[in-house]
Amino acid sequence: MSSVDAVAVSHSRTGRLPRLNRRQRTLLVIVLSAALLLSVVAGGLLLGNEMLTTNLDQRNLSPSLEHPFGTDWLGRDMLARTLKGLTLSLVVGVLASTVSVLIALTLGMAAATFGRAVDGAVTWLVDLFLSVPHLVVLILIAFTLGGGTKGVILAVALTHWPSLTRVIRAEVLQLRTAEFVQVSRRLGRTRWWIATRHLLPHLVPQILVGLVLLFPHAILHEAAITFLGFGLSPQQPAVGVILSESMRHLSTGYWWLALFPGLALLVMVRAFDILGDNLRSLVDPRIAHE
Repeated sequence: MSSVDAVAVSHSRTGRLPRLNRRQRTLLVIVLSAALLLSVVAGGLLLGNEMLTTNLDQRNLSPSLEHPFGTDWLGRDMLARTLKGLTLSLVVGVLASTVSVLIALTLGMAAATFGRAVDGAVTWLVDLFLSVPHLVVLILIAFTLGGGTKGVILAVALTHWPSLTRVIRAEVLQLRTAEFVQVSRRLGRTRWWIATRHLLPHLVPQILVGLVLLFPHAILHEAAITFLGFGLSPQQPAVGVILSESMRHLSTGYWWLALFPGLALLVMVRAFDILGDNLRSLVDPRIAHE
């Protein structure tokens, strides 16, 4: 009897399923987290706008089977508003994180490849942005740009690149000492050729993980400045708008107006955190072989 047959027989006798190894558990968690996020997006896109229309006959209904998240003071279904708001926050987070990653990639590679002057300028800029509270800079940029979707995206994008810039800079400095990079330099290859052919492919895992890990920060900060009135328009079904409006009705006992949208926002942010952490465990060679 082979070892595989012996394992199968032992599991059939004990009635237990075979235990997953670390890599399999990581892949399972990634799939479940991605499925949860995709279900939120699908729900927000598939739900029609008729559930967001005013219906005064059904206003302030508590959670039920017909309305799992209840209804608000205008009779709008809170589940539909929450899903629409999460989808909008996800779109804002994706755009802002993508712009922020591009900024971090450009500055990180420039700091590590274009000499001490550029390195010193980028390092000073990173330290400057990290020394100022995110929320203050976010509000200032969003207010200067007039708020709205464009203002929020640019405000989030221009404040979330410093940490990833440090990671990319350190990775590029390490790659510069590699033998294949030194050989290319001796053969007369330009800095641009080395950066695009040698350095950039090795940075793909860090860029991918950094992009995913920026999502929860971008989504939370978008909701925060929208909640304070400096972000998205009140006419948009954003989670920050929902939470801001619900504060006026909590004292009257309508607890579901803030509880369910707030919990949904935290669950989506936590799903991104779990997805990013497990993705880093999968693609980081220092962790993947443990």
